[in-house]
Amino acid sequence: VLKLFKLLHRTRQEVFKNDTRALEAARQKINEEFRNNQDETSEEKIKELLKIASDVEVILRTSVIQAVHTDSDKILLIPRKDLLQDNTPYLDKPTEK
Repeated sequence: VLKLFKLLHRTRQEVFKNDTRALEAARQKINEEFRNNQDETSEEKIKELLKIASDVEVILRTSVIQAVHTDSDKILLIPRKDLLQDNTPYLDKPTEK
């Protein structure tokens, strides 16, 4: 449980880097959720909660991109290096080799 708690906080720091408001909101939410469930004794419920926390970490790491308003009608996206992947175009009919 502690390992996952620390992993969530490390992921939060990486995903919301330089955004103090988002960093603080995520910190509070992570701490609140763990605090609300710290007295849980049911092994099934603990496994379920750990699965949820693990899924949240994966979603944060793989799906969240920072954006900054540069003008009133423009947003600058700041993707992390681990999110950038080569884009493979979709083909209706694959070519035969």
